[in-house]
Amino acid sequence: MNSNQIPEEFKDIRPYGDDEVRDAIDGLLRDRQFSHILKSFVPFLPVGLTRGVLRLTTLGLHSTLDFQLRFMKPVVKHVLRRCTSGHSFSHGSIAPGPERYTFISNHRDIVLDSAILDVMLHEHKFPTTCEIAIGDNLLIYPWIRTLVRLNKAFIVQRSLSMREMLHASQVMSRYMHFAVTQKHENIWIAQREGRAKDSSDQTQVSLLKMLAITGESGTQGAIASIKELNIVPLAISYEYDPCDYLKAQEFQQKRDNPAWKKSKQDDLTNMKTGIFGQKGHVHYQVGCPVNQWIDSLSALPEKEFFQALANRIDLEIHRNYRLYPGNYIAADLLRGNASHANYYSAEDQATFETYLDSRIALVDVPKPDVAFLRERLLTMYANPVFNLERTLS
Repeated sequence: MNSNQIPEEFKDIRPYGDDEVRDAIDGLLRDRQFSHILKSFVPFLPVGLTRGVLRLTTLGLHSTLDFQLRFMKPVVKHVLRRCTSGHSFSHGSIAPGPERYTFISNHRDIVLDSAILDVMLHEHKFPTTCEIAIGDNLLIYPWIRTLVRLNKAFIVQRSLSMREMLHASQVMSRYMHFAVTQKHENIWIAQREGRAKDSSDQTQVSLLKMLAITGESGTQGAIASIKELNIVPLAISYEYDPCDYLKAQEFQQKRDNPAWKKSKQDDLTNMKTGIFGQKGHVHYQVGCPVNQWIDSLSALPEKEFFQALANRIDLEIHRNYRLYPGNYIAADLLRGNASHANYYSAEDQATFETYLDSRIALVDVPKPDVAFLRERLLTMYANPVFNLERTLS
């Protein structure tokens, strides 16, 4: 869709229109910092030649979808080959066709959650990829903002006053409805702001209220608004989280200094580690679409409705999360028993404990608290097991 077909109120948050793609690519190629990022992929080529090769590969691109498939897909495929032991996608509850979906998922990686989903949708013959919700706190350099808008990202504005936040939420909600119903795009959005540092995945009620904010008041109005987005819960499972030691490190830094805050460099380190770190096997599992069961919540008062909706989305994500031996081992180590021993071998446990030691060794703080760091890492890997147990109880 060209920019002149998109309402003006969305100009500050929307992805590029198809008519803006070429100028955006040319601007990206002129960015010196981006050129050095490119060189890290092909270090044997001079920067100027790298830019020239990329310019040739982007000739004839006329849409953000073209950019995703020709530029981003090969990059993501390269990452999957180098940084995973395999990947899989189960989508039995939805099928390729004219329907468009809003995927709400747990959040494992700043960049790859949606990027891998795009690759999987394309490989499984879905007609288009996703527009992606991304927080403006991550757009710390101009080239990042340009790149994500080329990659069909729309911007979630953070650090606003309460009054500004309400207006921004209304605009974003209207944009998401416009993207699904008028642009005929899929959407990906995380179930909460930021990644769950302890890997206990819970949907924020405020997110669901934002999705329905432009509808009529009351439960029936909320249901009608939510239905328009055609929400599908999505469980993203990593065998190993490449940022696990960074998350554990943050826990100690905040424990030791409650005023500690991440820097821009910390965000970049997390992004780079998340992309290029080893992940083991990665699995994406689509849950039951919300529209198939949301009417069962129609008798609830509005406040109770949103909490019940969040709980049901959590249930879909928790029971569709693929658990690996390390998850069960972590749960047993935390509880001091072997109640899940039938899910792993002695060799699996030895491998996982060696892995934990190697991650703790990477933590960069003045006085690493090994016992605390180990407990934090174990909790990250155990929580998906505990969430499933609560779901089944």
